[in-house]
Parts: sequence; structure tokens; C-alpha cells
Amino acid sequence: MLEVQKRDNENSEGLIRRFTRVVQQSGVLLQAKKVRYHEKKKSKMKVREEAQRRGELQAERDRLIKLGEIDEFSYPQKKKRW
Repeated sequence: MLEVQKRDNENSEGLIRRFTRVVQQSGVLLQAKKVRYHEKKKSKMKVREEAQRRGELQAERDRLIKLGEIDEFSYPQKKKRW
């Protein structure tokens, strides 16, 4: 636990400033953010299923664009990387 003692002739603003500096240097906030925003790794099967689903959706969009049922500018496609 972090503690900051008030010094002689120190106002409350200086104490708060010193406390925030100590908290930032200790890394407590970084650790709390890591715990809060931690995402579990997805299983290989789940990743593959999502990729397959994206591929199917892209193929369906391409088919509808070729048939002229939807406008190609309403669904921008991602650029392919070679």
C-alpha cells in the first residue's frame, strides 16, 4: 500500500500532486488497467470459425455486388495485401 505523509508547510494541492506522482511511478495504475482490460485468448477453433464466417460474408457481398443488387460503394472492401 502506498502512503504519503504531509510535510511541514505543504498545502493539500502539493500533497495530492506528490501522491499522484508516487502512484504513477509505482505502476499500480498500469497493473489495474492490465487486469481490467485483459482478454482471454480465443481457441484455435473459435478463431477459425470467425475467419470462415468473415470469408462467407465477403463472398456473399461480392456476389450481390456482381448481380447489382447492392451498390459497391455502400460496402467498402478492405484492400488486399500481397
